[in-house]
Amino acid sequence: MPGKLLRRKNLNIKAEVSYVNAEEAKKLIAVEEYTILDVRDKSQYDRAHIKSCYHVPLFIENQDNDFGTIIKRTVHNNFSGLFFGLLFTKLNPDFVQSVKSQFSPGSKLLLVCQEGLRSAAAAKELEQAGFQNIACITSGLQAVKPGTFDSVGTTELQDAGKGGLITVQGKISAVLGTVLVCAYLFITFFPEQAEKLFQIVPAS
Repeated sequence: MPGKLLRRKNLNIKAEVSYVNAEEAKKLIAVEEYTILDVRDKSQYDRAHIKSCYHVPLFIENQDNDFGTIIKRTVHNNFSGLFFGLLFTKLNPDFVQSVKSQFSPGSKLLLVCQEGLRSAAAAKELEQAGFQNIACITSGLQAVKPGTFDSVGTTELQDAGKGGLITVQGKISAVLGTVLVCAYLFITFFPEQAEKLFQIVPAS
């Protein structure tokens, strides 16, 4: 209208994060040329990661030496760290900047973590920073079947979150299970020999 100043409205288009399963993720990589960005901590990444992926951890090892952090780290290392091999971590303050230094806001990024929680949190951070083409694997790498992706490391992708004593306990359980199964089969198919063995063992 004459005599009135027309103001242009700024329209911000907000992109939604896509959540996909492993097979859909493979199509995003092969067809739409998405780049894989692994946001797990270094210990899990070193155990197993998808070949040719990029690595920018959302959380990094917390090596702060203030009194409160030392107490928390000690408690953590004696429980979660000891049994599950989990690092005592803190939010990576340089996460977004590190991603920006390697990718433009228009880049197509497939974020992966072990359980799906960190990738969702990382997606939110990047979305707020202006990235528009982000996808995450639902439930993370723990839900990926062996052989789905070419991987590098000492274990399968779905087992990369396992560390510490729990891995030793798993091996012990597997050995005991094998022994019990063999004993059961021996008693079943060779009952006479089994009875003789039991007679040899002195009663307590």
